[in-house]
Amino acid sequence: MKRYVLTTIAVAACMAIASAAHAAAAKAKPTYTIVVNAAGRAYAGQPITVELPAPPKGMQSGSLLDARGTPVPCTVESGAGASEVTFILDLAQGASQSYTFAWSPKPLAKEVPAKGVQVRRVAAAGAADALAAVEFAVDGSPVTVYHPGDARPNPSPADDRPKPYCWPIIGPGGETITRAFPMAQVAGESNDHQHHRGLFFDHGDVNGVDFWTESKETGRIVQRALVILTSGPAMGHLRTDNDWIAPGGNTVCEDVRDVRVYRVPTGRLFDFDIAITAAEGQVKFGDTKEGTLGLRLADSITLTRGHGHILNSAGQKDRETWGKRADWVDYSGPVQGKIVGVTIFDDPRNLRHPTYWHVRDYGLFAANPFGIHDFEGIRDEEPGAYTLAKGQTLTLRYRFYLHDGPADAAALAALYDQYANPPQVSLR
Repeated sequence: MKRYVLTTIAVAACMAIASAAHAAAAKAKPTYTIVVNAAGRAYAGQPITVELPAPPKGMQSGSLLDARGTPVPCTVESGAGASEVTFILDLAQGASQSYTFAWSPKPLAKEVPAKGVQVRRVAAAGAADALAAVEFAVDGSPVTVYHPGDARPNPSPADDRPKPYCWPIIGPGGETITRAFPMAQVAGESNDHQHHRGLFFDHGDVNGVDFWTESKETGRIVQRALVILTSGPAMGHLRTDNDWIAPGGNTVCEDVRDVRVYRVPTGRLFDFDIAITAAEGQVKFGDTKEGTLGLRLADSITLTRGHGHILNSAGQKDRETWGKRADWVDYSGPVQGKIVGVTIFDDPRNLRHPTYWHVRDYGLFAANPFGIHDFEGIRDEEPGAYTLAKGQTLTLRYRFYLHDGPADAAALAALYDQYANPPQVSLR
């Protein structure tokens, strides 16, 4: 994962200009041709991110045109060392598409666009700016709010944030698919497992420290810096730096986490990537089922308190999915009388792919590559333990798909295939 810090964090709207004007301007501006090939499969609503060299001196924003000269909505992130342009692609199997990207001296727009993905700080009254939550919306419709981890020694119970988390998670029709507790109290809702906060990433044994549960004797994951905050027509992006702090105050490890929300034609699509570095010394992830990428679903979606169903890529269903390995898992059920669901895709580059799934009938939905002795029923050994030497980094990547209706196995398999096998992209 690249760790460049943007010198300017803003929205780069892909300007809707006439193709003739764009062609004339291209003679005086640095341009690139981006060619995308769909060799083995078709792509629909596929996010494409192309890395570009840093913008030439004096160039601050850019525009993208397809082969017919039609402007393509895109998000441009311009940094000191490199830049990226992200857009959404539809491409038939075996087809090829060319695009032209042109840098422009026009300053990056600082306002959040009305259309596209809006990413905004939403500071609570009296909260320090560094602790401000970050809201994601698509075309003005909320998707989630990212809450940073907080190191304050005595926060109020309602504002305690022992780790970063996203809550609520909202589906394409406006239904909230996550449980409210412990962030809010809802009459009749379950209140078990206080540490299941919306969408989160932690682990129950990191150098012997429990970052999964919450007490005075467990670890905290604290935001050190907000690095990137980008809105744009095709994608919105948040990057934070975080420290994993033991109860005694020492730093066990650190991470960089990226949340990218995409504006796609159907459903809601976002990526969660995390790079964990053993910055202070050796770091061992212990073999325990208590981890790692977690999501706590609304009671009505669950098997035990609701009318939900679980399906994985191997065709296993409901309770038989627990502890199994799979490319993806879907958990779907009713919310306010409407069937909605969420699918989590495990990136093929991840450790021990396909990962193990700590997915429970009561609504915990977690991917965990470390808990092998629990999932496989192996005792007196730690086959799932994983150690990083000082300076080493472990990167894990996941994609979330929020959808209306019950799980469609064929459609989810096709979406996973797109994610696991992106199209070939060349730049010239």
